[in-house]
Amino acid sequence: NIRLVPHLNSPRSLVFSVIEKDVANGTMLKMGRFTDKYMSPTRITFKSKVVSRGHAEIWAENNKFYIRDTKSSSGTFLNQARLSPPNQESRAFQLSHGDIVQLGVDYQGGAEEIYRCVKMRIELNCNRIEKRNAYSLSTFQTLRNLTTPPNNLSLLDTAMGYDGDAKATTAPIDECCICLYAIAPLQALFVAPCSHTFHYKCVRPLLSNHPGFLCPLCRSYADLEASVAIETSEVIQ
Repeated sequence: NIRLVPHLNSPRSLVFSVIEKDVANGTMLKMGRFTDKYMSPTRITFKSKVVSRGHAEIWAENNKFYIRDTKSSSGTFLNQARLSPPNQESRAFQLSHGDIVQLGVDYQGGAEEIYRCVKMRIELNCNRIEKRNAYSLSTFQTLRNLTTPPNNLSLLDTAMGYDGDAKATTAPIDECCICLYAIAPLQALFVAPCSHTFHYKCVRPLLSNHPGFLCPLCRSYADLEASVAIETSEVIQ
């Protein structure tokens, strides 16, 4: 399994939808500026004009992933190192979890999105099945205490399996990791999908790549416009 997520290292980083593929040994993924006419499950298309039509390839071999440049004009970079000179095919380079791959270079400073290079972080063999863990439940409980009317707390406590009196006396006070002040009632808060919580005024400068968001604590990437269609009954199951 390979997952390509936008690498947001500047306000002008190109944001694209997260790409996740299950890749069998011997399967080749081709990356480039393909047209809709040639769409296929093994082609990854980017609309940027600094990406060549056939730019690079990623494939699996013996349960390891490799990348090579396929004679692109603007280059393929692995952790900032260019794989080959212009219009020359590179040798194969093994990919590791957390590597940064860049396709092309910004044209005219990347002032227009169509002329920005594509930077992505590689995530390999990650189990993306999202489960409620102790940390996410703790965050949910903290925000519940801050925002839920008192007459509704007992119902949620019962559904979530909490002892309301015990939690009220032992729950720690969370802090915003940006300003280091407390998370408290009557504040505008931002909760990332990874469950890290910040004051909205503190995190707002990090939202310049909307809808892409990179958590400053755990470096997890999130799509802030991902579907939120979930029923109340599913939350308290």
